Amino acid sequence: MLIRQLEYLVALAHEEHFARAAERCGVSQPTLSTGLRQLEEDLGTAIVERGNRFRGFTPQGAIVLDWARRIVASERSMRQDLDRSRGMLAGRLRIGVIPSVNAVVPELTTTFVRAHPLVRIDETEMTSHEVLRDIASFDLDAGITYVDDERLEHVRTLPIAIERYVLVLPSGGALPERETATWAEAASLPLCLLRPDMQNRRICDAAFAEAGATPNVHVETYSVMAELCYVQAGLASILPATFAPWLGVLSGVRALPLVAPEVEHAIGLVVAERDPIPALVAAFWEHVRERVAHASVP
Repeated sequence: MLIRQLEYLVALAHEEHFARAAERCGVSQPTLSTGLRQLEEDLGTAIVERGNRFRGFTPQGAIVLDWARRIVASERSMRQDLDRSRGMLAGRLRIGVIPSVNAVVPELTTTFVRAHPLVRIDETEMTSHEVLRDIASFDLDAGITYVDDERLEHVRTLPIAIERYVLVLPSGGALPERETATWAEAASLPLCLLRPDMQNRRICDAAFAEAGATPNVHVETYSVMAELCYVQAGLASILPATFAPWLGVLSGVRALPLVAPEVEHAIGLVVAERDPIPALVAAFWEHVRERVAHASVP
């Protein structure tokens, strides 16, 4: 049994497609299929449900996959520790981020890479549920997400900032000459919001409910950039206040802090509770802690 064969298995679980798994591993599909068959022979059990397409894993295959993820993650951590012992930090740090924190993340990741030029950041936008799921399955090294409104199990959390919210709307439209807006007033406007399976949207819906209002949602999206584009097209939206400084570069857009109720939620860094902590993860954790301590986060 080779580490490479276990990597094939982990890639197949991630892609759920033989050709894409092979591409992910940088090999041909026959090479991947041969490696998986050899793994089955070595372990004396069927791992993959047979068929022309990927159909999932056998019950024994699910057990092997769980261990494969752990072994592949440990092998990656071993290499990182070896690099650190040679006086350098290198490798790929895989981070999952929720869309609403995109105004915060670049300050953390760019300064980290500047300090460690051999590190590369692999950032993926996903829901808060997906962040926790992929950390648990070792598909992510870390996540930046909400740390107060989710069921966080078997993870370490490092609070980064408090998320507050602003109503973003076209200039010259509704609520002229106002310095704040209520959630009830926001609900009456034609809105573009994030989709209901995203934690940011659930936070907004809870605030609307507390205000006794039903939002007038015209468009739902997974993208904060799409929200901004729809605002320029005439709709309103609700964004974290951390985006407010970036709105100044957009023409015809203004932002009003939302009140009644005033809503706050903590966002932070989330990593798996592991011992030892992989070298890259430990270094990024310490970097984020220092940036927060020095108030460098927007």
